[in-house]
Amino acid sequence: MSNDNVVLGRNTENAPKCPYSSQTVAFSHYNNLSAQLPIDPKTGNLVAGGIKEQAEQCLHNIKAIVESIDHVMSDVIRITVFVKNIKHVDAVDEVYKTFFTTYLPARTTVAVADLPMGAMVQVEALISCGEGTIPNAPQSGDLIKLTNNTANAPLSALSTQTVAFSHYNNLTAQLPISPKTGRVVAGGIKEQTIQCLSNIKAILESIDVPFDDIVKTTIYVKDLADMDKVNEVYTTFHPDSAIARAVGYMPARTVVEAADLPMGALIQIEVVVSHGDGTPPQLVEDRHGLIIEANNTEHAPVCKYASQTVAFSHYNNISGQFPIDAETGKIVAGGVKEQTVQCLNNIKTIIESVDHVIEDVVKVNIYLKNLSDMDAMNEAYSTFFPDGVPARRIVGVSNLAHDALVEIEAIVGNAEGTPPVK
Repeated sequence: MSNDNVVLGRNTENAPKCPYSSQTVAFSHYNNLSAQLPIDPKTGNLVAGGIKEQAEQCLHNIKAIVESIDHVMSDVIRITVFVKNIKHVDAVDEVYKTFFTTYLPARTTVAVADLPMGAMVQVEALISCGEGTIPNAPQSGDLIKLTNNTANAPLSALSTQTVAFSHYNNLTAQLPISPKTGRVVAGGIKEQTIQCLSNIKAILESIDVPFDDIVKTTIYVKDLADMDKVNEVYTTFHPDSAIARAVGYMPARTVVEAADLPMGALIQIEVVVSHGDGTPPQLVEDRHGLIIEANNTEHAPVCKYASQTVAFSHYNNISGQFPIDAETGKIVAGGVKEQTVQCLNNIKTIIESVDHVIEDVVKVNIYLKNLSDMDAMNEAYSTFFPDGVPARRIVGVSNLAHDALVEIEAIVGNAEGTPPVK
């Protein structure tokens, strides 16, 4: 057997199966779970009842998947909760507390326009994988999760501000809340964007991590028309250091229009951050000085606010891709099938530009303008992933940039890792 990391997709009969995705895909030190709907695996239907029953089923499905791979719920690093009605969050939280009674993962909560099967809630989890996925050489088993909170950013009784495991930190999505008042800051979208990014900076400074160690950013905004103002602020934070400015470093990025956000906010920002120090008991020579490798190719659409792919350690983080033809700079002709093909071709082109293959994809997130287009999207999708290996998330959104019908982002395995600075 080789010493290469492997992309390991797994399924259990105790959770709902999907022909287009694996329930969990492990690579290196993380398990990426497909977003779970409130489906009873015995019937294949949504469970009876309201939001509480649906939230409970989603979390039971996650628990069943986690236990099927010999893990426990305290191995969850991040939870993402999608609801159709933001007013349902309190009811979801009541159920949530019964699954996480002591340890609290990082968390993101967003209301979206629609969810598959007419569900009221969908929950997704990222799980630690202490044993790693090198077949014949476990990678520093029993790695330790490092959790951190600082009073300089908003505190929550339902989440930890940042959870580090192996070479990544996952931050709880930051709302524009002043940590001093506990309220959304006064002003409009610019002021709220400043507060979100200032909260992220405060969290990173509390763990001695620079702002330019962010490798992926997801911006949830209530109105895409606000993105010009968001970007004005965004570029005052990125790049942050002289080194990053010298190379024009920008993290990978995805922008999603939310139907609503907690506390009536106009924006919420989630980041994933590199962690060169790793978490104990990784050996010093395995963890220090790893570099961030950002890459763009002219054969896929280029955005001045994001790198197409940012690699760190054993993962490549791909920016959300629209169905834009790189040669024309325009949306491709046709419907959702043609647009899905273009999005995935852009992802494939980016992956191949860094000497990887589409089979290295471990997770795909799909944002559809109309969930009624899902069958047509899946028809195109299955030609790229005939074995249904990547884990997957699908949500319906009311609007996408460029008037697109679909936007797709991906997380890709990076078996060779990234080298230390020489």
